[in-house]
Amino acid sequence: MKIKHFWYKLYTKQGLLYKFFLAVVLVVAIIFLLPKGSKFSYEFQSGKPWLHPSLYAPFDFTLKKTNEQIAKERQFTESQSPTYFFKDTTVLASVKKNYYQKALSYFASIAPSQQERLLHKGEEFLKKVYRNGVFYSSQELSDKEIFLVEGNEVSTFTPNDFFFLNQTKEAIYSYFKEKPFVEYMDTYYAIFSEVMLPNIFVNEHFTQKTLEENLKKIIHSYGVVKKGQLIIEKGQLVSAEKLAILTSLQKEYALNSSENITTLSFLGYVLIVTMLISMILLYLYHFKGEMFANNNIVTLIFVTILLFVAGVSWITKANADYIYALPICIFPIVMKAFFDLRLGMFLYIITLILIGFIVPNSFQFIYTNVIVAGVLLLDTKGGMHYRINLFMVITYIVAAYIVTYLCQLMISTGNLHNIHYPTIGLFILNGFLTLFVQPLTYLYEKVFGLVSNVSLLELSDTHNRLLRELSEKAPGSFQHSLQVSNLAEASALAIGANAMLVRVGALYHDIGKMKNPLYFTENQKTSVNPHDELTPVESARIIKSHVIDGIEMARANNIPDRIIDFIRTHHGNSLIYYFYKKQLDSGEPLNEDDFRYSGPIPFSKETAILMMSDSVEAASKSLVNPTIDAIDTLVENIVKRQIEERQFLNADITFKDIEKIKKVLKEKLFNIYHLRIAYPK
Repeated sequence: MKIKHFWYKLYTKQGLLYKFFLAVVLVVAIIFLLPKGSKFSYEFQSGKPWLHPSLYAPFDFTLKKTNEQIAKERQFTESQSPTYFFKDTTVLASVKKNYYQKALSYFASIAPSQQERLLHKGEEFLKKVYRNGVFYSSQELSDKEIFLVEGNEVSTFTPNDFFFLNQTKEAIYSYFKEKPFVEYMDTYYAIFSEVMLPNIFVNEHFTQKTLEENLKKIIHSYGVVKKGQLIIEKGQLVSAEKLAILTSLQKEYALNSSENITTLSFLGYVLIVTMLISMILLYLYHFKGEMFANNNIVTLIFVTILLFVAGVSWITKANADYIYALPICIFPIVMKAFFDLRLGMFLYIITLILIGFIVPNSFQFIYTNVIVAGVLLLDTKGGMHYRINLFMVITYIVAAYIVTYLCQLMISTGNLHNIHYPTIGLFILNGFLTLFVQPLTYLYEKVFGLVSNVSLLELSDTHNRLLRELSEKAPGSFQHSLQVSNLAEASALAIGANAMLVRVGALYHDIGKMKNPLYFTENQKTSVNPHDELTPVESARIIKSHVIDGIEMARANNIPDRIIDFIRTHHGNSLIYYFYKKQLDSGEPLNEDDFRYSGPIPFSKETAILMMSDSVEAASKSLVNPTIDAIDTLVENIVKRQIEERQFLNADITFKDIEKIKKVLKEKLFNIYHLRIAYPK
């Protein structure tokens, strides 16, 4: 029996076990992504005092050159690296062959003895020209020396040792100036212009290989700091020299972190990551019980955190200079699309802290993104389902990144002369990449079965197939749903609940009435009531069935679970009082469960709002004389009965919220029935 009891308890705790397993996987994955070993944990800025204790070199390390210095050395090396050439030995034979063909044609009318002499003189000219080689033009050469690769040897020449095709005319007039050849100068020029080709070309492979070897010889350091040497004292200004040393030490930590790993540093990572992940679970458990119980939501949160930490880790390892191109602001926007802003900001801060262990200048990175994303998103009252709002938020984000960057530059340098425009470009790229939030939100909806405001907006369209079918089969129920949606939306706005969610829930809450529309009074067009032919128990069963029928229809039409929750809970486990009273008056045996809805009772502010709005709107139709006092009494009695029946026991709604809702319902009903206060005559 004890073994069975143990397995039963284990089965009942499977949700908690899944969350524990998920948390362990997330902790292990994040620790794997974090830099291994000790981390340089001091923050510093050029021209500002060193606010930490005096720093001594923890080990020997070299002073690293800046990226700008290395870039200049690379540029100089590339400009000085020689270009190598090779000679194509097949060109001369081809040129000679073409020369004789052309020359015989040009000299065909000349006597054979003279013709042979002219041909021989031309061949000697070709041998002289091609002795070292021929280039197209002297403009190809930028060096004073020419390196010619022949086999395994490299020979050095000067440009004067070669012939250039753009000098052909001058060379011919100089070489053929004696008689009888001078008379044929123009003919020789015509022939050689057609047949002569270059035979010296750039040896791309050898040139590139030499350049790469020369680039490898660039030294990235310029000095050494010995272990124990004082680097900077507390309160001392971070000068350019000190900044170079501190930056070099910071890079050394990043390069050799795997070598510096210790048991304590590893344990420190494990503990702090575990605490941060535990904070998320504890927050959900104490303040968001419904979300904590939903494994899909917990999975979504943990997967999103892991994706962003992994993305930052990958970019940092590839090239930390591009870190600000990663659209971190997508995180709070996605969280806001599914949850409330408070939870989104809490998760965002936790994620930024985790990312802070990866990125260089973590303090600067964290406060930049808190300012940019946090403050701006707090100021966005409109939903991201409106395209203009999304574009405006992205514009604000890019502008805030740029302003924050300029502020940091002014603080560190005291001027704006050293603006790094590629960094500005990264901020703009960040804005464009933030547009990816829309397809990411859609993907999350499909994978995790959640619903965002974008989907709610689509579902609220009354041309939706299911709502159009409701308007055709049960027009009275459709009009009732429209009225309830207006009441519920106004009530939600009054207490700060999700107005769009409750509006959509109200539109779909009675779709089950399509199956038996005439059994509901709002759809009866004549005085004939089919309930007159049924017993109260049978009538109650049909009335109750519209909840189950609605759930089945919603699922068949892929309506999200968050909307189905409104169908399930809009009557809670309340009593179908009319038929209950009818059965009671008949004297027949009475089972109260036959006249109660199956539940569950509302478990959120939104579902509680719908229950009140639905009951009040339906009951208001029975008022013969809808005066102000009658409506006031109606709303008070209905809500009071629901409270007495403990329908709101599981909903996180306060008496203060209920009072506000009652006030809104009364005002809306007054407007619907066009009631005015009777002024004294």
